[in-house]
Amino acid sequence: MLTAEQNEELTAVEAGTPMGEVLRRYWYPVAFTRELEEFPVKRVELLGEFFALWRSPSGRYGIIPEPCPHRKASMAYGVVEGDGLRCPYHGWKFDTDGACTDQPAEKENTNFQERVRATAGKVEELGGLVWAYVGPDPAPLLPRFDVYVMDGYRDIGWADIPCNYVQVMENAVDPHHVEHLHGRYFEFIGRHEGFEAPASFGKKHQRIGFDAFEWGIIKRRVLAGASEDNDDWKVGHPLVFPYNMRVGGGGIHQMQIRVPINRTTTRFMLYTVHAPEGYEPVEQQRVPDYEIPVFDERGNHVVNYVEGQDIMAWCTQGPITDRTTEHLGRSDIGVSLLRKMFRQSMQAVAKGEDPLGVIREPHERIDLPCEKDKFHAGAAEFALDFCAMGSTRYSPELETIRQVHLQAASRVEADKAAGRPSFTPEGGIGTATLAPDTDAQVDSGLIPR
Repeated sequence: MLTAEQNEELTAVEAGTPMGEVLRRYWYPVAFTRELEEFPVKRVELLGEFFALWRSPSGRYGIIPEPCPHRKASMAYGVVEGDGLRCPYHGWKFDTDGACTDQPAEKENTNFQERVRATAGKVEELGGLVWAYVGPDPAPLLPRFDVYVMDGYRDIGWADIPCNYVQVMENAVDPHHVEHLHGRYFEFIGRHEGFEAPASFGKKHQRIGFDAFEWGIIKRRVLAGASEDNDDWKVGHPLVFPYNMRVGGGGIHQMQIRVPINRTTTRFMLYTVHAPEGYEPVEQQRVPDYEIPVFDERGNHVVNYVEGQDIMAWCTQGPITDRTTEHLGRSDIGVSLLRKMFRQSMQAVAKGEDPLGVIREPHERIDLPCEKDKFHAGAAEFALDFCAMGSTRYSPELETIRQVHLQAASRVEADKAAGRPSFTPEGGIGTATLAPDTDAQVDSGLIPR
């Protein structure tokens, strides 16, 4: 349980707050690449602030606060010219560094133009997403995590959900919820709606554990009928601090992204790459994005798919969970560890240091540990359940994705029958890797402090 003051500090995202200053040390996806190809300027909200994001005809990106430094009109309605953005109200123009490069109605023989600047952030494109950094200089490097650069067939599901991002992240270190929310509850919904829930989700947890490592926390589990030799324990999957979770299984590689839009709104994104053993590349001109449902026409949560169940659990805790009345048990040790990491990062930033996971070393790819044999369910079985019972059911690419997995499974079987080795796509751009370094383990037998 936290005090009201501790809960306020933990859930803040605004500039000037301890946690808000931590969050401003990271890059965030703020748009889909295709959006700025369709129209070159967009209003975006991030960490409780509004910005104007644009793409120039030459392909350069810029981001500045929405209010024009002149008279505060919205730069999100600005005119993209060259590599700059011109205010629609009086025509003042700003470049990607925030410098004012034109003031049409002002005299040219003064230094007024040089004394006006917008607080520009940094913007890059990676993997079909536009990423922004709006914190202090020097900016860290944009992390090239494996999911964003590997070969495979991609899509991106998303939803804006009405709750604070911390309660979403606490779910990422809560293994036991799977057998109840995605197991027993899913079976209950299935009985009433006439479908069969995936059996693998309902397996009982025999043991859970967590390792703190340089990108966050690795979550591990031993399920009924399995052992510590199975991927769920031996490899696990990581919470990538402070707002991601890497998951996988059955040739599916996914980064779950939880962007703090403001204190009570989180953009939940499911960036997925399908690259099963036996996969042969499928041409893809653009990474498609699609919105997943949160509420039905009556205003009730949609709970007949996996991520919809998670969203229900996150949002029904309230816009900001009241942690002053909670009762943490032994099974909540991962939640306690995450809150400790948040506190440590706030302390680091207060001392002028980088928080956890800020990257300043040049790299081509960062490989994250992640299980391949999820819930020891079998690759094809898990992948098809993923397509039928998860957010992928809403993807415009659903049938292509199903065929990717079915055809790959057929190739693997044919290769086995012929005694040929199968090709496992590990693709990607470049070879440099920043390897994780485990420095602590916390087991479920410990009582949360």
